[in-house]
Amino acid sequence: MPFGEIGAFLLVLVAVFLFGNLWFHFVETILNRIKKLFTRRKEPPTWHMLSPDEEDRKNG
Repeated sequence: MPFGEIGAFLLVLVAVFLFGNLWFHFVETILNRIKKLFTRRKEPPTWHMLSPDEEDRKNG
């Protein structure tokens, strides 16, 4: 393969990579906005996994 064809192939690969990366971030942004729309009024999840009786012993 001549160097021009190799360079063109690498340029196409870089373009596909950049398009994929932009598409991924675009879709993730849309999904995060949809999630935020549906979970706006809910309480945040607890950050620990203590059972209720262990919580009562610590609080009481």
